[in-house]
Amino acid sequence: MTQVANHVQSGSGVPAAARRRRKKLTFDKVSFMAVFLGLPLVIYLVFVISPFVQAVYYSMTSWSGFDNNMPFIGFDNYVKLFNDDIFMISVRNSIILAIFLPVITVILSLILATLVTIGGSSRGQIKGLKGAGFYRIVSFFPYVIPAVVIGIIWAQIYDPSSGLLNGLLAGLGFDGFKDFPWLGDPRTAMVASMVVIVWGFVGFYMILFIAAIKGIPAETFEAARIDGAGRFRTAITITIPLIRDNIQTAYVYMGILALDAFVYMSVLNSTGGPDNTTLVMAQKLFTTAFSKSQFGLACAMGVVLAVITLIFSALVFLVNRLTGGSKDVSN
Repeated sequence: MTQVANHVQSGSGVPAAARRRRKKLTFDKVSFMAVFLGLPLVIYLVFVISPFVQAVYYSMTSWSGFDNNMPFIGFDNYVKLFNDDIFMISVRNSIILAIFLPVITVILSLILATLVTIGGSSRGQIKGLKGAGFYRIVSFFPYVIPAVVIGIIWAQIYDPSSGLLNGLLAGLGFDGFKDFPWLGDPRTAMVASMVVIVWGFVGFYMILFIAAIKGIPAETFEAARIDGAGRFRTAITITIPLIRDNIQTAYVYMGILALDAFVYMSVLNSTGGPDNTTLVMAQKLFTTAFSKSQFGLACAMGVVLAVITLIFSALVFLVNRLTGGSKDVSN
């Protein structure tokens, strides 16, 4: 009884959480919260949230962009957008890019990363293909080239009369491609443009996946080898599940880039391609704002693009969660 009384008198019977709540904030805690929580939050509000809120307001005006006159027109710009056939074509093209570009880029990057990390000899130490370091440098090289330069290079490669691609195909006996307009034909313009973007980014995501695979203990791959798992089975059942978060991140970033793709599409086809087959939302937004001086309408396009981007990101996280992405597979 004496021990119980002393225990109660000392206050040790009070829950630990309640005792922590009674503690006064010290200067160290306040300064830490201000620097590492408050300051980033203020920066985020000022440079991210505030511009977006302004864009939403501007999208409900008929602002020309070059004066202070901003007549409020409500949702008229949005009604106009969804009745604009060309804008809807640009939305469709952007969604097509968001569907196919991340899939193609991530799959190719995973294949290359697997080959240069665990795709080597099936005997001895787990290692990649011979000359893996050289493959990494060559694959990553396109990423360091500015997007404008990449677009110009590939525009020359696709040139119907003097392009390298048609020259090679004609040299191999495919005479039908002698003067084929890859960027000028509605059947191939979008595919040819996607090839350029994939070429520019596959090396970067390959390096990202290499770093993730290097973080997997070598004993895990050794155990799989002892169990008789081949390279393909090892990649599907071990590598991909263990780097799933990295794949999700890469998919989201690549999807966001695909929904923009302004630089690549503008350099390859500044007018939107034949029958607007390569016109994306960012191109339509730029033309509306700076060629037609309709900044209010352009802001509405930007809001629609932002909403589609958020929906895309949310769907990626949702699908990843529904397919078991939140489970711990490390064991």
